[in-house]
Amino acid sequence: MAAFALVLVLLLTASSVSLASDPSSLQDFCVATKSDVLVNGLVCKDPKLATADDFFFSGLHVPRNISNTVGSTVTPVNVAQIAGLNSLGISMVRIDYAPYGQNPPHTHPRATEILTVLEGFLHVGFVTSNPENRLIAKVLQKGDVFIFPVGLVHFQFNVGKTNAVAIAALSSQNPGVITIANAVFGSNPPIPADILVKAFQVDKKIVGYLQSRF
Repeated sequence: MAAFALVLVLLLTASSVSLASDPSSLQDFCVATKSDVLVNGLVCKDPKLATADDFFFSGLHVPRNISNTVGSTVTPVNVAQIAGLNSLGISMVRIDYAPYGQNPPHTHPRATEILTVLEGFLHVGFVTSNPENRLIAKVLQKGDVFIFPVGLVHFQFNVGKTNAVAIAALSSQNPGVITIANAVFGSNPPIPADILVKAFQVDKKIVGYLQSRF
């Protein structure tokens, strides 16, 4: 009976893991190629035509320009940069932060993220779902690792006086990103102001100002 219960727990665990990332590949690889056919992923090219360049990306060691309004730049390495990632269910990013720069609150609808700090100090955190909406946060230093569960709003903020750098891996070839402020106040066409006034309990002028910023 105990053995049966253990097997059941293992099966449930395996099922939950498989549902938390992209579907497993049914072949060695599926190098993406351009096609008019719409599929959940990208169409494969003939595997006999695959080369090393289909599985290669260069330049992640190069610091990025961080002189923007939020003080950070994300360099993605997903299926758009490496065609060989198609169907493999993983990707990664490099994030550069100016002093007091941030990667603003955002979500990845299709991926859990695991982040490692390479340089500097980052205040990171995520917010649990309704109705609790609890902030789980921590200040990280070089070598520290933190996880952001799939779909939850999260952020990183450079609390140091020098530049910071982090590398993150994500459990999808195309994790997607929804930056909260951009989505709410910068949608095209705009969300009607009356809806945002009621949602945020603020004056309509404030909503208009925020929409004008995006």
